[in-house]
Amino acid sequence: MSISRAASTPVEVPRGLAGVVVTDTELGDVRGLEGFYHYREYSAVELALTRGFEDVWHLMVHGALPDPAQRSAFAAGTAALRRLPDDVRAALPAVATASGRSGPLSGLRTALSLLGASKGFRPVYDIDADRRREDTLAAAAVVPTLLTALYRLGRGLRPVEPREDLPYAANYLYMLTGSEPDEAHARAIEQYLISTIDHGFNASTFTARVITSTGADVAAALVGAVGALSGPLHGGAPSRALDTLDAIGTPDRVDAWIRARVLAGERIMGFGHPVYRTEDPRSRMLRGIAQRFGGGLVDLAVEVERRVEAILAELKPGRELHTNVEFYAGVVMELCGVPREMFTPTFATARVVGWSANILEQAQDPKIIRPAARYVGPVPPVAVPTVA
Repeated sequence: MSISRAASTPVEVPRGLAGVVVTDTELGDVRGLEGFYHYREYSAVELALTRGFEDVWHLMVHGALPDPAQRSAFAAGTAALRRLPDDVRAALPAVATASGRSGPLSGLRTALSLLGASKGFRPVYDIDADRRREDTLAAAAVVPTLLTALYRLGRGLRPVEPREDLPYAANYLYMLTGSEPDEAHARAIEQYLISTIDHGFNASTFTARVITSTGADVAAALVGAVGALSGPLHGGAPSRALDTLDAIGTPDRVDAWIRARVLAGERIMGFGHPVYRTEDPRSRMLRGIAQRFGGGLVDLAVEVERRVEAILAELKPGRELHTNVEFYAGVVMELCGVPREMFTPTFATARVVGWSANILEQAQDPKIIRPAARYVGPVPPVAVPTVA
């Protein structure tokens, strides 16, 4: 595909802008050929294995991991932001009713807009860096509160107020279920959330940066990012990957089920990634988390992974296809009691931190993102027909 620069020199770019570098970033990168990705200078998987969510949130928005004093202050400060403004809370029943068919993620778009208006968020180019950061923290801290409230209201349940004494992931599970989670489940979800905070210039992150480049406020950029995430090609696969395991049912049905779909050219949910050409490091980590719990679902998932790779090697030699993050993410969330309709919203409670960091970085550049398109319609100018 060729597009024009501001003058007339064409620039060749691939469809979907795949691999096109659009800016510089200090936030992290994905090295797909190596099966590695990082947040700033640290391995994202190592952070998930060794740190808490608030530590990595601090790293993304402040640029460094916190020392013990900074950790306590940041955790306390963000926990204090979890409660909703009264006017936003009062509007949630109507939002939940209106978004009942499409779910909490659709309601989140409306709720974030209300939050931005309620808190008086201003265009990012009209405020200083500290105020921008405050706005992102205020918005990100309430995303779990909004999503769990919308989910519960949609089922006729009362929302559960957040607790400031619980870490981010544990508080999310508490608000979702109404019960304080056990340590193993809370830590498993925390590790999943850390592993999905950021992942290069994916569609939702790029959307947030495009909107930010116009000078719009933080809420507007986050709403756009949520809209991009809601698409099934981006954030909608964890529950469908688990549906695959349900359809297979038992290990003795794995080969027949997989062979039929491979030969039919159908996509197997939870496998393949547009960037990785090796095993997805997030999948590797989540497989380990799932195996800590064990059980029939985990055994089936591991067997499906093994047989998909073996059957592909037999039927389509040379084609690399490995599990992506959604495959074992669905297994882990299922084991930890997260309802399937909340799989993608749970993903959003992590990615909102990555979006926030990208909004802050983009806001430092006052250049609007304004690409071009190649016109392929009828050759103009054509005379406008007269009306009889």
